[in-house]
Amino acid sequence: MAKSRYIYTCNQCGYESSKWNGKCPSCGAWNSFEEEETVTSNKTKTSSQQIVDLSEKILELEEIGVDDDVRYDTGVGELNRVLGGGLVKGSIVLLGGEPGIGKSTILLQICQYLGDDHSILYVSGEESARQIKLRAQRLGVDTENLYILTSTDAEAVASTIASSAPDIAIIDSIQTMSINSITSSPGSITQVRECTNLFMHTAKSQEIPMVIVGHVNKDGAIAGPKVMEHIVDAVLYFEGERHQSYRILRAVKNRFGSTNEIGVFEMRDKGLAEVANPSQMLLSGRPHNVSGTCVACVMEGSRPILAEVQALASKTSYSAPRRMTTGFDFNRLSIIIAVLEKRLGIFMGSLDVYLNIVGGFRLDEPAGDLPVALALYSGIMDKPISEDVIAFGEIGLGGEIRSVSHITQRINEAERMGFSTCIIPKQSESAVNISEHKIKILPASTLKQAFSIIK
Repeated sequence: MAKSRYIYTCNQCGYESSKWNGKCPSCGAWNSFEEEETVTSNKTKTSSQQIVDLSEKILELEEIGVDDDVRYDTGVGELNRVLGGGLVKGSIVLLGGEPGIGKSTILLQICQYLGDDHSILYVSGEESARQIKLRAQRLGVDTENLYILTSTDAEAVASTIASSAPDIAIIDSIQTMSINSITSSPGSITQVRECTNLFMHTAKSQEIPMVIVGHVNKDGAIAGPKVMEHIVDAVLYFEGERHQSYRILRAVKNRFGSTNEIGVFEMRDKGLAEVANPSQMLLSGRPHNVSGTCVACVMEGSRPILAEVQALASKTSYSAPRRMTTGFDFNRLSIIIAVLEKRLGIFMGSLDVYLNIVGGFRLDEPAGDLPVALALYSGIMDKPISEDVIAFGEIGLGGEIRSVSHITQRINEAERMGFSTCIIPKQSESAVNISEHKIKILPASTLKQAFSIIK
């Protein structure tokens, strides 16, 4: 006989407790416990049921065959870059993002290209078949190999996928799916975890790649237990403001490729369009002869991207000056300000400092330290930096400029975008053949040397 009881589960690590806790004793997350109803059975298994011999399923590594064509080309170069070359057979990809960011749009768009050679089953638990048809007409999707199924029964969907054996399956979204034997409502921790497990077993056993859409909560994380992200093979996030036209697709987890690559898209009337040259997009509309701006070059995987750094320093009207950043680490900005005050005597204790990376881009790499320092110096001294100057380098606590990686790729990208002067760390000079570049390369070992170059 089964009995029902309530337990509290941490949505970050899956820790279960019989009572609610403000802080999870397992992972330390605050306010992460959610109540759910579970069903336990008093029936005990016999020893013969508990022990299963799997020795016949053991395989030698040399016996396992790998097909040459293990990936499906999605037809979208930016998406292929993030996935590591395309959809891997038997993989399960989780795609998350804010409402209206373009998750369902890009999935329907890739169906047009994939439908030329493959059959696709699009399972929707949120929209009716008529609504999907209207959106497909707007996006110009008219492939004959796209099949629509509207259902929220996860077991029925998994059985249909196994029996119909499509080449690719899309689930939109995992929060609407449910298993009837579980009493909790769709979207709960248990339902999301078990539905994801069910689809994972289906994808692996049938060698069918699946793309699952996941909703996000108010904190920006995918709604549901954190263990869901451990089950899937790849986790992709759409970043950007829904009221802005540009979107950035980033891989948080990828078992079959790098997590450093990003894809850049632009939302248009006919759907999402690839941005082949993100540097040109991020630098468009730069102000002329204005202080407090400098161009940085950062590496996103194997791709160098140029981004504009803007800094504004103004006299504060508060007892403690304000420090605000957009697209840059706040603690890193505090370190750079401290270095400027200590090593160069630029006092900012009475100034509010605002830092912005234009275009919604995020500058996470240490190579962005030098352009941030140059932009701050330019803004405080009110001395504009020439528009054809680009800089990159890491700043140490002693005011020195440290070397960065991929120096040649950064210089080549700056040269391609029309810059005439490049400030690089002195330590990286040996890795560059200056005679091969038309751009003027100026090495600097300290911040004081870098500031003297832009004067």
